[in-house]
Amino acid sequence: MIKVYCYSKCSTCKKAIKWLDEKGVKYQLIDIKENHPDEKTLRSFHKKSGLALKKFFNTSGMLYRDLELSKKLPDMSEDEQFKLLASDGMLVKRPLLITKDKVLTGFKESEWEGLTGK
Repeated sequence: MIKVYCYSKCSTCKKAIKWLDEKGVKYQLIDIKENHPDEKTLRSFHKKSGLALKKFFNTSGMLYRDLELSKKLPDMSEDEQFKLLASDGMLVKRPLLITKDKVLTGFKESEWEGLTGK
């Protein structure tokens, strides 16, 4: 089963969910603010994704800006970054699509098509 971490007020998440529904893709929707992934889960998502860890940060979010993470992240260790990501779901880029073999951050229709088979 595909899992999708989303935030209900996020326009990109709404667009992604609409796309999944239109394609008839079955998924489990998880509210990233209320049920954000813990550090161990984030580490497994990162490994499975093949992406740079910075791709997991919601760089356009208010919390990211308030914490001035664009200045701080380059000097943080990977462990510190994982702890920070696990501390608040609003720091995690969304939507976060999880399949058996792959993890995608954000919504790019062309990338999602290959994973959902639709």
